[in-house]
Amino acid sequence: MMIKKLAFTTALFMGLSMSAHAADDVHQLDFKQAVQRAMADGTLDGSVKFYLAGTNSGGRVLQKGVVTNKKTNGFMKSAEESCDWVLRSALIQLQTAAKQQGANVVINIVSYYKSHETRSTTTYECHKGTAMAGVALKGDLVKF
Repeated sequence: MMIKKLAFTTALFMGLSMSAHAADDVHQLDFKQAVQRAMADGTLDGSVKFYLAGTNSGGRVLQKGVVTNKKTNGFMKSAEESCDWVLRSALIQLQTAAKQQGANVVINIVSYYKSHETRSTTTYECHKGTAMAGVALKGDLVKF
């Protein structure tokens, strides 16, 4: 009887852990709208502007290739809610890095999940699983 109980518990645990890692869906979400929401509610202070690759250039580059890699709890949350939350964390990190370097703009922002670069002029990439959501960004700090 004890062996059956142990086997059942092991199978249950393995099934739950596999399902927690099974789903890893890629979502392309509107970057500009997410930044505007974060500025409107005070998450971002407006002292640093953010531009995806191909949407702005100029200024003096102070640091190239600054990378963020943020994760958040995605359990029982929609992709939109989880991804918006984790993007805010990534943008806060870029804003802090920019201020520390004396920059007021982050340009050439690309999605950089697992060191794989994805460029878009309108969207960012978010990976949402059952338990976690993640956003990784890479951009250049610029003083305009």
